[in-house]
Amino acid sequence: MKQFFTFLILLTFTLAHSQTLSPKQDYFVQFNGSQLSKKVSIAEVLNHSVLKKYKDGKMNLDINQYADLIKLDQKITVHGNYSDSIPYYQVTIPIKDKNAIKNFLIQKNKENDSLGKPLIEDFGQYSVYNSPDKKTTVAWNDSYLVFFGLTKKHEYKDYSYPEVEVDSAATAVTGDASEVSEVVVETNEVPVVDTAYVDYSDNYYANFQKEQIAFDSIQAISQNRFVKLLFENGFTVPASEKVHQNADISCWVDYGTAISSFNTAYAALARFTTYNKFLPGQNNLGNFVKGINVDFYFDNDNARVEEIVEYSKPMADIVGKISNRKVNKNIFNYFPAKKPLGYMTYHFNTKEILNSFPAFSTEIFSNPYILKEDISVATDLISTIIDEEATATLFDGDISVFLYDVVEREVTSKTFEYDENYESKEVVKTIKKAIPQFSVIFTSTHPTFADKLIQLGVRKKGLVQKGNYYEIKGTQEYGNLFIFKDKDVVVVGNNIDAIFPKDNSFSKEVKKELKQHYISAKVSLDKLVTAYSNTGEAKESEIKSFNRLTQQFTDVTLYSAKKLTDNKLKFELKLNSSKGDKNIILQTLDLVDELSTK
Repeated sequence: MKQFFTFLILLTFTLAHSQTLSPKQDYFVQFNGSQLSKKVSIAEVLNHSVLKKYKDGKMNLDINQYADLIKLDQKITVHGNYSDSIPYYQVTIPIKDKNAIKNFLIQKNKENDSLGKPLIEDFGQYSVYNSPDKKTTVAWNDSYLVFFGLTKKHEYKDYSYPEVEVDSAATAVTGDASEVSEVVVETNEVPVVDTAYVDYSDNYYANFQKEQIAFDSIQAISQNRFVKLLFENGFTVPASEKVHQNADISCWVDYGTAISSFNTAYAALARFTTYNKFLPGQNNLGNFVKGINVDFYFDNDNARVEEIVEYSKPMADIVGKISNRKVNKNIFNYFPAKKPLGYMTYHFNTKEILNSFPAFSTEIFSNPYILKEDISVATDLISTIIDEEATATLFDGDISVFLYDVVEREVTSKTFEYDENYESKEVVKTIKKAIPQFSVIFTSTHPTFADKLIQLGVRKKGLVQKGNYYEIKGTQEYGNLFIFKDKDVVVVGNNIDAIFPKDNSFSKEVKKELKQHYISAKVSLDKLVTAYSNTGEAKESEIKSFNRLTQQFTDVTLYSAKKLTDNKLKFELKLNSSKGDKNIILQTLDLVDELSTK
């Protein structure tokens, strides 16, 4: 009886301080079945032979049993809040038949005896299933199935609290007692806690477990209360203007609250150190980035991911200046003549980065432990020491990376081995190794820095001049690295012949891409696989799988636009298919099916 009254006191106190869920959404994910079903037949996907293998195999996974319950040609959403006082998540799924849902849950419990007896309650307009672990409440009406859970964790803050005893009577409280949101335990005693000593006795663990049971029980009751609020006056389908309706899957996250939530979790560890006093404030980065979208599109000839970063207006102005750089044309003189296996060329304005540093450094590093006057003095000092005009010329912002080939070379290396008397001896070994042939090209318009750096390397015998370039000593294992400089272009690589093209057809193609983008990258899958297959490191089984992959997919590309639209910067990653006769989802399932049968 004592345990029951203890729990009842906690419950009554909580009822007096009940709250409601915040309407603010910190994240929203939408699986747009209504859009995707226009592109690919759901039936074709579900009845594909590769999924049948999972049904008949060890996994015993029958996707169709879920398809019989869910309307896959409609929108499924996941959303929640992790920054409010009552953090939660909600999954909303359109369903075909409410009775089928009930029967399905009962059957699943029968198949797993460890779950215990299911508790399903019918409230007329909706039904509720409470999982035995109390972590999630499942509710449904005629049209929608909802998974709802509160994500706040129980914190056993004071180890000298009086014991909270809870027995089975606590977990049996349901019905009208569902008007509850969170647990608050008060006591007239003011315990004195010695933070240098923690009682890890059996009594400590017993108290912790009892409080956890009480917390979990009232969390479950809280979940039922919020579910009641969702359904009793008619269920409203969650929606967000942040997600994109034309995407097959669209995700959005509030960047500021995400950073804040991360720092809150970090605070538990940070209090044990003083270093956190000098880190950026938890909300400051959120003042620059308002939100991030990640959208997925599945078409016949490609699958692509678009990431859209939405900046605040001041930050968008800065990013726009940094990304909208006019490329130094001299860099194109050393682009390869033919398309390489892969490349990435990235162009940004270093000078604008340096100019913008004082504008947002104070905001980023604002912290109650550091005076704003001190930050201002520090940024002024840096701005005084650094000459933006001169420093920016050390590295202007043009950088391109090329992978030409993968070749097999004999590499000689020296190692030390020990004999039976534990005496070391030098051993020279020559092995065959697959070495990527590459170059990194960047611009530096500083009149003397690069030349002085090269001459320093020569004097210190780290560089050896060979004609119009310099070889870096001791880099045989990497294919003999070299440095080449011509006016404001510097090249580092291991294939000197590749940087003197006989024609400029490839550079013309890249120039065209860079008129609209400040990042352009591409990996040719067929060329990459062919180069790797010609090395001794490739296994025959791998070669067959890779060759089949290249028959299906041609390349992977990455682009990012120079200009922002509505303070938003977009990145696009695309996997291109060589076939256009069916949706890329079905093509991928075909490939998995074929490879799994070999």
